[in-house]
Amino acid sequence: EPNVLAGTLIAHTDAVWGLAYSGVKNHLLSCSADGTIRLWNPPEKMPCICTYNGEKGCDPAHMVASFNTGSTVIYDLETSQSVVMLSSQVESGVQSNNHINKVVSHPTLPVTITAHEDRHIKFFDNKTGKMIHSMVAHLDAVTSLAVDPNGIYLMSGSHDCSIRLWNLDSKTCVQEITAHRKKLDESIYDVAFHPSKAYIASAGADALAKVFV
Repeated sequence: EPNVLAGTLIAHTDAVWGLAYSGVKNHLLSCSADGTIRLWNPPEKMPCICTYNGEKGCDPAHMVASFNTGSTVIYDLETSQSVVMLSSQVESGVQSNNHINKVVSHPTLPVTITAHEDRHIKFFDNKTGKMIHSMVAHLDAVTSLAVDPNGIYLMSGSHDCSIRLWNLDSKTCVQEITAHRKKLDESIYDVAFHPSKAYIASAGADALAKVFV
């Protein structure tokens, strides 16, 4: 729709897997199957500011990215250098088990949270790079994560058809919702908190988007 489309950002050479908006300078981050992360300033004539990849060696000047090797890296957006690598204390050595489906940052604490194909959710200290907690969170792959704006609750979605709400302090599940039907062994693709109201939302393989009050 030409009257809706404000612009197109072209640079990635393969599928774009995720987007993150940085309110500090109104920049956009994108990650792609081409192995790169790109930082954009959309209104500019040359919108792509910088490209990051795995070889370059919750502060708003930092970004966090996960790779299909199972590693998670925090980068400094000003210098384009890696600041710290977050590593699990136990490495399985099996790439499918290491696969990370989602990575989120806590809004106020220096904590990164990752969702894994092997049903785990893991928590990392951004300053030391060490894993501080790991838990089996679902009966199938954990596909999506979201932290509420106040940093009290974590929400996770899984191919087991459930959304689970976790207390971040105690790491305990306080609510579970069966949200989407399975289609081709997949179920929930993404979850989100409303930035100011008590709404949550999910999107699933059954082609439905649901909002819960």
